[in-house]
Amino acid sequence: MRIINSLKGDKIIWIVVLSLSIFSFLPVYSASSNFGVNLIFSSVFKHVAIIFIGILIMYATHLLDYKYLRGLSLIILPLAILLVVMLVLPSNFSTSFMIFSLSLILIFIGQYPIKKIVLIIFSGIILSGSFVGLSKTYPDLVPNRIDTWSNRIENFINPSLDNDSNYQINRAKAAIASGSIFGVGAGKSSMKYILPQSTSDFIFSIVTEEYGLFVALIILLLYVILLFRIVIVSQKSNNYFGKLLALAVGLPIVFQALINMGVAVQLFPVTGQPLPLISTGGTSIWTTFFAFGVLLSVSRNNANIMELDLSENVNE
Repeated sequence: MRIINSLKGDKIIWIVVLSLSIFSFLPVYSASSNFGVNLIFSSVFKHVAIIFIGILIMYATHLLDYKYLRGLSLIILPLAILLVVMLVLPSNFSTSFMIFSLSLILIFIGQYPIKKIVLIIFSGIILSGSFVGLSKTYPDLVPNRIDTWSNRIENFINPSLDNDSNYQINRAKAAIASGSIFGVGAGKSSMKYILPQSTSDFIFSIVTEEYGLFVALIILLLYVILLFRIVIVSQKSNNYFGKLLALAVGLPIVFQALINMGVAVQLFPVTGQPLPLISTGGTSIWTTFFAFGVLLSVSRNNANIMELDLSENVNE
């Protein structure tokens, strides 16, 4: 707690992020056991190193003044739009759809004209439809995964189909069911040996199997707490850029977590979204920590302004 108190920014965000990060060592170690003895330690050591570097990234980022990102955003925005039409959409529809949806939420909160928002929605539908049509007509024109998207939606609508996607979902739900309230015990999962992507896309199922519904609900609660703190940090910011930035970097993480957990219980089609801070990864984990660093930078700035206001009132 002394270390937490010495950190700047929202203390609850620090506690939740560090708690989820440290907890991730257990399910990653357990889920990695299906790789063989030689790969277990290398996988866990790699994950620990990635988390450690991620925490350093978050710490360094939270010390920066987020207002410097305002000028950088003007340069990044056109590039980001280009990368989402050209790279993200063809390979990962769920990510591009999430980015598009959250962008609409942000510009709505930013009081962008409703007519222009509707125009953006129709433009997105037309462009996406055109891309799907061209890809169906000329499948070799641009690398894409449209057939995979179609199969996943079809499998979600008709769970009785016998294929790979439903195999994953059925094994994920079986893992959750076998975990019951308090789980089968740490490292005792049986589904980790037969569940594909058990260390990333479906790690929540392994967590629930080993630690039970009780721990699974605690994890869900931690992400909900993050959601509330993100909104609070945004509301406390004294400028629109800070308000929107806090939501822009924070909401995608929480939404990604909710989607990952929703897929595991078949509330959503299979999307391939990892569970932030818990699933294995590399650049995705570092990006998540960077986003939290920016969020903490906004909250640190809010705290500095409050302290300045208090000191001015005392002097008066």
